[in-house]
Amino acid sequence: MRNDLSGRDFEDYIHHPLLMFFNIYSSINFISKLNRVLNFVPGTVEMSAHLNWLIIRDNNCHLLKQRNVKKPFSTEANNLTNLSTFRYSGLVHKKTLAIKAADKKGFTVTLNKGKLQQCPARNKVSVTFKAGPRRSLKKLKHLLVGNKYRNDLKQAALRKASALLRSQRPAKVKPAKKTE
Repeated sequence: MRNDLSGRDFEDYIHHPLLMFFNIYSSINFISKLNRVLNFVPGTVEMSAHLNWLIIRDNNCHLLKQRNVKKPFSTEANNLTNLSTFRYSGLVHKKTLAIKAADKKGFTVTLNKGKLQQCPARNKVSVTFKAGPRRSLKKLKHLLVGNKYRNDLKQAALRKASALLRSQRPAKVKPAKKTE
């Protein structure tokens, strides 16, 4: 069978040490084998977080713009402060963090792994903290600092978790004033 590759291109590829073991029958077969050897996955192009932010910062479906407000708000799932800023954006970073209220008491922390971006089902890790306010906040701090997971989000995560725990506290009942 005849190869569609020209003489010089064919000679450059045939002397590659990884490709010497393949028997090349056609250019299509050759390209598919080359892709398999080099572990090429079509459609996976990684862009930097800064470039992604420049593209989506002014127009995306999660923006809440209002008059007389300098910074627009954001409704993203993994945005801790609900501000539309690069640091807290859950859309552009590989490692993101979300804190939500648990069923009855406590809170649930959802972390995104940095490596499994192409597998959304295996990308998330959820941890539920129900021990008590002080112990839960200490565990959250150790989870973020000990694993070196986005140290810049530590303070915002502690504030959001603390606010959730404060909202779950039962309201104090003030005694009614006696009228004479």
